[in-house]
Amino acid sequence: MGIRLLERLRGAQREIHLIISNWALENINRETNFKPQDLYKWADKLYSNQDMAAAIASGSYLTEGMVIAPCSMKTTAGIANGYCDSLIMRAADVTLKEGRKLVIVPRETPLNIVHLENLLKLCRMGVGIMPFMPAFYQQPQSIDDLIEHFLGRILDQLGIHNNNKQRWGENLIQEKPYFGIE
Repeated sequence: MGIRLLERLRGAQREIHLIISNWALENINRETNFKPQDLYKWADKLYSNQDMAAAIASGSYLTEGMVIAPCSMKTTAGIANGYCDSLIMRAADVTLKEGRKLVIVPRETPLNIVHLENLLKLCRMGVGIMPFMPAFYQQPQSIDDLIEHFLGRILDQLGIHNNNKQRWGENLIQEKPYFGIE
């Protein structure tokens, strides 16, 4: 999801500041055919997750917002509780304190009560919580269709115009009379 989001953001002509955690690097190697170097080409600026002096660690550095996709429950807990021991958590904390849009795509299921409480705390802070829950009203023909629709929804959260052609109410579903009453 994160890789595809990078592609979409590049297509939306946004400046991309990329942080990839050590575990994300591991997951890229285990779960995809990509190498980390493949992702670097989409970034305008690349940071180490340990670089707490990075520009994006300061509120005086202007950004439009931040997306963490996927977002581990460790990172979720850190952000929810103000524990900023990595650049990802610090940049998210700065995004929140500056009143900018933060969107997270949680990577975990099932969720336990601690996960849910941390997500609720973030939601109350104004964070967009977007677990991958595919919609079917657009009558997807492939997994790619589901992913593209979801990515369009993430871009919507950031206020980034996108060509998400699969919006509700735009001739996607043939109208049927309600309970057979015309």
